[in-house]
Amino acid sequence: MEYLAKAIDLLKALIQTPSFSGDECKTADLIQEWLKSIDIESKRHKNNVWASNKYFDAAKPSILINSHHDTVRPNQGYTNNPFEAKIKEGKLYGLGSNDAGASLVSLLALFVHFYQRSDLKFNLVFAASAEEEKSGLNGMRSLMKVLPKFEFAIVGEPTEMQMAIAEKGLLVLDGYAQGISGHAAHENTENALYFALEDIQWMREYDFSKVSSTLGKVKMSVTQIQAGEQHNVVPAECHFVVDVRVNEHYTNQEVYEQINANTKSKIVARSFHLSSSGITENHPLVLAGVKHGRGLFGSPTLSDQAFLTCPSLKMGPGKSSRSHSADEFVLLQEIEEGIDLYIKIMNEIL
Repeated sequence: MEYLAKAIDLLKALIQTPSFSGDECKTADLIQEWLKSIDIESKRHKNNVWASNKYFDAAKPSILINSHHDTVRPNQGYTNNPFEAKIKEGKLYGLGSNDAGASLVSLLALFVHFYQRSDLKFNLVFAASAEEEKSGLNGMRSLMKVLPKFEFAIVGEPTEMQMAIAEKGLLVLDGYAQGISGHAAHENTENALYFALEDIQWMREYDFSKVSSTLGKVKMSVTQIQAGEQHNVVPAECHFVVDVRVNEHYTNQEVYEQINANTKSKIVARSFHLSSSGITENHPLVLAGVKHGRGLFGSPTLSDQAFLTCPSLKMGPGKSSRSHSADEFVLLQEIEEGIDLYIKIMNEIL
């Protein structure tokens, strides 16, 4: 397959180059150099790299194809060198191989396949984004300010080349319950811990009424709690953190307001920008994927889709459960099949 070997060589080079989220300068250089080696001019915004098809026409609508080139830090369970890019028994091992290097190089191969075409119905824009793993300010959130407007997008993440047509948003809340400090031996009805527990119990039992057919319910999880410093002192304040996964039927602001109205603690949202995203089941892109045997599902995990204002789906080679795992790997066959499917689906659109 055209550019398969070059795509795999690029992925090996990316694995061998540390690109922890927020420090992706060298992998951005690699992607630009790779594009330059095949006579494609790219642009750069911070550590984000992007390029458009050779015959870009501002009068035509545009499609975004995107994946990220940053990684998390390797965990202590690795038995392989996470930066070795070792191939064994058809598996390419290394940090970022599965999440999301395989998607990145497969989308690059797709982009190159259509780059020279002058008869496309849409412009095709490829973007390799930074800081995806930490939803950073200098990643896709910043890049969208300089990119053109898009009709729809494909975001490359490991989904076994199935189509995530919806993705849950994320809302992180800090709760602050206030009480009155006092000696534990004395009568004290103003215990901040007990006030916090009332709100936590409400969160545990409450169900938002709108349930998604693909994403299910809005899910609230209290993940951290802190109060008190001494065993004999009733705490005056209890701080707890809530992880809220939001389906497409609510905005993050709507969910926050409902939680705030039903709790006594002071509830503070860290941000509202990590919104739910998705695409309709009858969208031409989705129908093209179904035609080629792709299944549909809703994804509970977050990606750069959260920063897009156009319809989008998440699809890529690799398996989500391998992401952030020790001895991360991707099958070379998954990359080959991914490139082939991307091209077949885009042939239906372009």
